[in-house]
Amino acid sequence: MSSQQIESHRENAKVFTGDAVCKQQSLELLEKINMPKGLLPLDDIIEVGHNESTGFVWLKQKKSKTHVFRSIGKSVWYDTVVTAFVEDRRMKHLTGVKSKEILIWVTISYISIPDPSNGKMVFATPTGLSRSYPVSAFEEEKEVEKVKN
Repeated sequence: MSSQQIESHRENAKVFTGDAVCKQQSLELLEKINMPKGLLPLDDIIEVGHNESTGFVWLKQKKSKTHVFRSIGKSVWYDTVVTAFVEDRRMKHLTGVKSKEILIWVTISYISIPDPSNGKMVFATPTGLSRSYPVSAFEEEKEVEKVKN
């Protein structure tokens, strides 16, 4: 499904390849939509694409990755392909991201920062269940370490 979606949005998209360039582009994209830079801690990124006219974004990495956001104690799994439609402080129709809740992996399909002044991010499932976490939990880990020192 995601490969078909990528192909349908590729025509007018900016596409980048190579880990260093892709990592930089993913950080710039998160900054552009006012999301914390640590939200997509992907490794070995092989392609990033962004179709600005539709808001569609995709990130491909060599292998899936599980990342633990230590400050909230949550494990998040990122598939080899992550896709979303993005706009200011919002990622919707998200694919390729799951969060571990107790003993099961739950698909995350929507992420937003509805009110930046309260410092919370909302994560929702396709069924509409949602949870809020502090935006600070998703800042880039290097930035968090600098603040602590």
